[in-house]
Amino acid sequence: MPKRLYKFKKEEIETQKTGTYFNAKNSNKKSYKVYTKEDLIAEIEQLKKRKQYGLVWEDQEEKFDKETVGKLPVLREIKNKEIKKDKDGPVNLLIEGDNYHSLSVLNYTHEKAVDVIYIDPPYNTGSKDFIFNDSYVNKEDAYRHSKWLSFIEKRLKLAKNVLKDRGIIFISINDIEMSQLKLLMDDIFPNGFLANLIWENREGGGSSDSKHFKVKHEYILAYAKDPNKAVIHHEEVPDKEAYTHSDKYEKERGKHKLIKLNSASIQYSKSLDYPITAPDGSKIYPSFGHKKACWRWSKKKLEWGLANRFIKIDKDRKGNWVVYSKQYLKVDNEGNSIERQRPPLGVIPYFSSTMATKQLENIFHKKVFDYSKPYLLIEYLLKLSTRKDSIILDFMAGSGTTGQSVLSLNDKDGGHRQFILCTNNEANNDRGLKIATDICYPRIKKVIEGYKDLKSKQIKGSGGNLKYYKTAFVGATPSDANKKKLTDQSTEMLCIRENTFEKVLERKHFKIFKNNQKHTGILYDQVAIPDFKKVAKTIKGPIHTYIFSLEDEDFSSEFEDMNSRIVVSPIPEVILRVYRRIFGIKI
Repeated sequence: MPKRLYKFKKEEIETQKTGTYFNAKNSNKKSYKVYTKEDLIAEIEQLKKRKQYGLVWEDQEEKFDKETVGKLPVLREIKNKEIKKDKDGPVNLLIEGDNYHSLSVLNYTHEKAVDVIYIDPPYNTGSKDFIFNDSYVNKEDAYRHSKWLSFIEKRLKLAKNVLKDRGIIFISINDIEMSQLKLLMDDIFPNGFLANLIWENREGGGSSDSKHFKVKHEYILAYAKDPNKAVIHHEEVPDKEAYTHSDKYEKERGKHKLIKLNSASIQYSKSLDYPITAPDGSKIYPSFGHKKACWRWSKKKLEWGLANRFIKIDKDRKGNWVVYSKQYLKVDNEGNSIERQRPPLGVIPYFSSTMATKQLENIFHKKVFDYSKPYLLIEYLLKLSTRKDSIILDFMAGSGTTGQSVLSLNDKDGGHRQFILCTNNEANNDRGLKIATDICYPRIKKVIEGYKDLKSKQIKGSGGNLKYYKTAFVGATPSDANKKKLTDQSTEMLCIRENTFEKVLERKHFKIFKNNQKHTGILYDQVAIPDFKKVAKTIKGPIHTYIFSLEDEDFSSEFEDMNSRIVVSPIPEVILRVYRRIFGIKI
């Protein structure tokens, strides 16, 4: 049996010693001696349901569980924080609030819509990096690991729902919680493991965190929702700079490097052991001293190489003739066009933590955040895992590194990737700065609009757009009034789901929004259907229409004359279906 992660208080251990059965969920059970037969049978059935293998811990209740009982999360836009610098570009999202509630909203707005998730969770070092229920978790806390696992599990389960089937998630972590996180991810993403990447995060000799070894690395766990559908792009060959030679074929073949045609490592073959005629008429043999040797190419391949200028024969410094094959950057050794790429390695030896500190100080001109990752590290992961139109989510956004990474990558390759950042607005240690409003948002704003670095050099903005939201709540008690409140406050969620943010029209009982491809209609009262139809008939292209209904009504008959262009959904029912699954409500 695997060792369990329970950590019991002294009095609980004493309770076990005296023969009282201890249950991690309930330590107040009576002795088995006074159990009835029915009690014992029930207890045995309960024990049989327990996990027999894997990670087990004591679930810890979070403060928000009690504070938000009878409430459902919605989003409210903070209009004065909107950034618009690219009319045709994607609209990026920043959501301020507890990331559990943000993820709950995203379970509706982005169900199976996200391509890549990157998160950098607290490492649970015991040194003011992990806050649980408004208090830092220290090293002496007996439930330190249980609190961390309770915190991360709830959010990872919600996050899985927003990933596309081909979606990938990357999680930064260090040795403290790596083994626990790996087991947890194996449970949530069965058969989804892609790699445990090693990131060399320290320059020089590393730190003395361990008594026995100097540690200079952290980990990035990579999982796929469905590894058969996930794609990790190959990266360009790292030795591109080795292609330094030029010839008259450079335009179509690229530059080339020279590789000796003989090699001591090749298994000897008599058919490959033949003389080659040098420019002066002498014979060149593939010999290595007294060892039998051969050429890498057959005689027929050599003739082709000579005829097509893929072979170079030249003298070395000692005046000896040497035969080289030319390896071009753009074609293989048969003249076929290629892109020289390789699968990415499991070790990332670049992008130190020191780089991250300097990058943030370059923007803010002072230290504002601890434990940030270099944005080029995240950009590297996104290059491997995204398309140019991908959606990237970071629900532990902190200082906004992932947002800068997406903006930077789009700027470099002309992509239209969209990011979603979720972060709370807690005070950032003792600096008097709040994470969302004083660090994350200003950072993204500066990167989009441009800023002056520490040397007063003007850094050009990447361009882009951002909408800022805060989580809010409506009642979850079953009532018509609460259904109406949820509908009235669902506008932002519906616009996010449809990616239609430009308001076209606002009337008393309905609103219409659009993007470059489609429109979204939101009807807050069924009496508005006739007026809405008059406007909708003047609009070209598809219109997804949401209509308030106390029940799960089908309004398709109302739009039979337009049904080729209009999809109709009842609200708030389409939202409540998701919230019933998450919160177990009956509204």
